Order: sequence, then structure tokens, then C-alpha cells
Amino acid sequence: MRILVVTVVHHPEDARILHREIAALRERGHHVVYAAPFAARGTTPRPYVEGVDLPRAAGRDRGAALRAARALLAERGPAVDVVLLHDPELLLALPGTLRRLRRTGPVPVTVWDVHEDTAAALVMKSWVPRLLRPPLRGAVRTVERLAERRLRLLLAEYAYQDRFRMRHPVVPNLATPPADPPPPPGDDRVVYLGQLSRARGALDLIAMARLLAPAVRVEAIGAADPDVRDALAAADREGVLRWSGFLPNDRALARLSGALAGLSLLHDQPNYRHSRPTKVVEYMAHGVPVVTTPTPLAAELVERHGCGLVVPYGDPPAAADAVRRLAGDAGLRLRTARLGREAAVSELNWLHRAAEFVDRLEEWVKEETAGAAVTADAAGPAPSRRSTAYGGVEQGTEFPYDRVEGT
Repeated sequence: MRILVVTVVHHPEDARILHREIAALRERGHHVVYAAPFAARGTTPRPYVEGVDLPRAAGRDRGAALRAARALLAERGPAVDVVLLHDPELLLALPGTLRRLRRTGPVPVTVWDVHEDTAAALVMKSWVPRLLRPPLRGAVRTVERLAERRLRLLLAEYAYQDRFRMRHPVVPNLATPPADPPPPPGDDRVVYLGQLSRARGALDLIAMARLLAPAVRVEAIGAADPDVRDALAAADREGVLRWSGFLPNDRALARLSGALAGLSLLHDQPNYRHSRPTKVVEYMAHGVPVVTTPTPLAAELVERHGCGLVVPYGDPPAAADAVRRLAGDAGLRLRTARLGREAAVSELNWLHRAAEFVDRLEEWVKEETAGAAVTADAAGPAPSRRSTAYGGVEQGTEFPYDRVEGT
């Protein structure tokens, strides 16, 4: 198959998009065209994918990105078998585009990979005026219901099923544990991995670092939202913590091994109540004890597997005490690291689910091909269409669930 993967929001090095899904598609021998905001994020495509640069959608500045995405879909859509969309914003680029494609040529299977609870996430967006948040949440829910009638959906969390009327396959955010056993956790360094913002506990991280210094060093790895960027930079200059900024996934994960603990200090926000922090699974996979606030899915992992400690929301002293407890108790540190690693290898391993993801896309292409063949037989001779075999599947599919006016 030929797959067009599109994002205008996520970093091109996003772990789910590049290091899990695209890697799984390439492992099966499929060709991937990856459209993402490479230049805007200061990076370039990996040599093993065909990259297309798009503008970045950020804050209220989203028009240019959506126009570029719409043009890309119109140009590249007829040449691919699957379009895999990773942002809800990209749903706005579809009206008219798929209808024109259906008139002029083959229409790819179009898939929306649902990463988050978009409506819940709106309450955390500082660029969205407070008065507009309630009506926007309602509009997002409407768009989601329309999307599931016209597109194929993949969900990153089982809890996301509650937002939709139909059942959709789940492709969870799991980790790929290192093949070699990681070193035992040390006693003088803790790590935070991921996007940094107030809601994700960035300011709590700084306060905790001040309480732990100099005995334990705090490392923060990830890009920062504007609301905390200056505070992190100042803390780094003062030597309170080390903030490395964004690192490619492989380099960032290499910093986990040997850490005393991995931190997840998310606040109690609606968008986090239904999502399992991927960083927690990554810490477990790398043999690092977890210190997390009680977001439901993170706390459930830690308590079920005994792989770390749960601390209250917005309580840097409690988080610092948990780190000190791990630093002073080698037995606890080694036991939580071992149990987390075992659970990640046996139950939370992306390698066990990657084939299911690729199988699902291949099945959808086959279904659409079969549906197009039936339609063509009933309608008689059809206009000449692309008919190129990828992965043993004859292409030339219709898009039978895209029948609503305006799409």
C-alpha cells in the first residue's frame, strides 16, 4: 500500500506517529508519504520516509496549515491507498475534497487517528476565549459524530469509545521495551519526558527540583508551552534543573535508563482523566520507577503493577518526598523498576500490537476494493481508474460512507 500520513499539529518526531505507526507500516513493506510541519519545528524528514513539509497549526494561526493540507489531499489523494489523519483540525480540510476526488478518480481509505479528547482539551487552550469554550465543545462533538459516519476511526484509548456511537478499533499508546535489560535505577537523577505546560505540571516540576537540589538532579526533556518557557529557562540557568528542550524520541528515551524515577505530574484536567500518559509506560519499559499524580489510568498502572508511587495533585513537597523515599530505599527502587519492566514487556508492549494496526489498514483497503468492485459490476462499465497493486491488494476504491452533501 501507499499511505499518506498527515499532521499539522504534532511534532514530526511524534512517537506514536513516526516511531510506532510509520515504523510498523514500513516493517510490513508499505510506502509512506509523511506530511508534517518539518521546517516549522526545525527538523527534516527521516531518510526512510518521503517527507512533505506543511505549515504548523498553532494557537489561532491555523488557516495556512489547513489550506496547505487541503491542497495536499487534492494532489496526493488519488495516488495513495490510505490517508491517515492525526489532527481533528484536518477534518476541516475534508469538505469538498473527497467529493471532488470521487468524481475525478480513486478515493483513498481515509482514517482519523483520535489521539485525545478534543472537546475536553479545549478548556486548557489559553488561546480559546472562555466564552467560546462551551459552544466549541458542542461543535467538536458534532464534528466527531459526522466524522465517524464518513471516515474510519482509530482510537488511542479505550475510554474514547464513549464519545462515539459506533465501536472503533483501539490502537493504544504502548512502548517498545529495549531488547537488552536496562541498568538498575540510580539514586541521584529523576527524569520528566514529554510536553511541558502548567497543566502537565511544569511549574510543580521546578518547585520540586528546588526541594531536591543538590542531592537529586531533575532533568526535563521536551518542548515547552509559552506559559512555562521562561520559568524553565530561568531554572535551567540557575542550575535548579536541566531542561534540554525537545529531543528526538530515540535520544530522549536513551536518557531514561539508570534514572532514579520518571515523573508524571499532570493536573486534574478532563482531557487527562481518560488518557494513559505514554511517558509512564515508557518509564516502565526502561526499568525506571514511576512517580505520578493520581490521574486514573496512570494511578491504575502504578497500583496494579507496583511500579512506583502516587502523589497528590499540585503538591511538589509530596513529589519530592516520594523521590527521597526511592533514593533512600534501594530495595523499593529495584523492586518497582523490575515490576514495571516486566509489565511493560508482557502487557504494554507495542511490538505485540503493531501487526494489528497494519492489519486493520490492510483490511479496510480490501473492504473498499471489494465494495468498489460490486458497485462497478452493478453500474456497468466505469471510467478508467488507477488500478495498481500494492501488497497484493488491487486498488481503485470508492468511498461509500462519504455520501453526505458538502463532503
